Amino acid sequence: MTDLGALHHFLGVAVTRTSDGLFLSQRQYAVDLLQRAGMAECHPTATPVDTQAKLSAHEGNKLSDKDNSEYRSIAGALQYLTLTRPDLAYAVQQVCLFMHAPREPHRALIKRILRYVKGTLSSGLHIGAGSIQTLTAYSDADWAGCPDSRRSTSGFCVYLGDNLVSWSSKRQTTVSRSSAEAEYRAVVHVVAECCWLWQLLQELHLQLPQATVVFCDNVSAIYMTANSVHHKRTKHIEIDIHFVREKVALGEIRVLHVPSSHQFADIMMKGLPTPLFTDFRTSLCVRKPPASAAGGY
Repeated sequence: MTDLGALHHFLGVAVTRTSDGLFLSQRQYAVDLLQRAGMAECHPTATPVDTQAKLSAHEGNKLSDKDNSEYRSIAGALQYLTLTRPDLAYAVQQVCLFMHAPREPHRALIKRILRYVKGTLSSGLHIGAGSIQTLTAYSDADWAGCPDSRRSTSGFCVYLGDNLVSWSSKRQTTVSRSSAEAEYRAVVHVVAECCWLWQLLQELHLQLPQATVVFCDNVSAIYMTANSVHHKRTKHIEIDIHFVREKVALGEIRVLHVPSSHQFADIMMKGLPTPLFTDFRTSLCVRKPPASAAGGY
């Protein structure tokens, strides 16, 4: 085994060590992607997606075979960029939904994402140094947001201490009949992720002293995690998603309410106004590079 020294690059990710932690950046990868897409000189935009965007699979003109190939290539490349850019997760998830048959509005969204990347080339993921005592998650859902299937979009963010370690923006596989059901399914997804992280931390001989706290902004969904009585509006939810109740009963998980103004997972499931997007982006540990790395990465 050879000692390669301190980590500084790994699979296109530049790693900068500072006194307060690590800074992960894919600036050069983003620059190359913009050049490949012919948008190296494009004008930047403040957000990757607007607040009204609800893409349909049937609206707009179909792309040519050549444009289809280019669309899929750029969409796939953007997926890799989300490794250090959680602020791109929702927008990239949206364009990837239509890779099988992209249309003009879908290509317009890809161009908007690239314009946003152009304006935030130096941004990256900050991982701070310090003690690790808590695992905290934020979960949310955009009920019936898909204009074609009326399926909901789930989003979550998981923090180990103050550091973002896991995030997701994903279309739910089934249609939810109420906003409470959509929110509950989102809670299920993040609880499953937290259980996996607990097991990983235990294998690394790191035992967290406190239960995992999951924040949700839907009171009905929170009530369902603790209420053992089935009633009409929850009978149709599959039995297997109720494992959350078992985790709550065992004291491993606590599901608490959070105001929508502090629901960081919102950035994972819908377009936000610029001031709120900027605020939540900072909460996702997306930062400008430290002064020592600003010129090089």
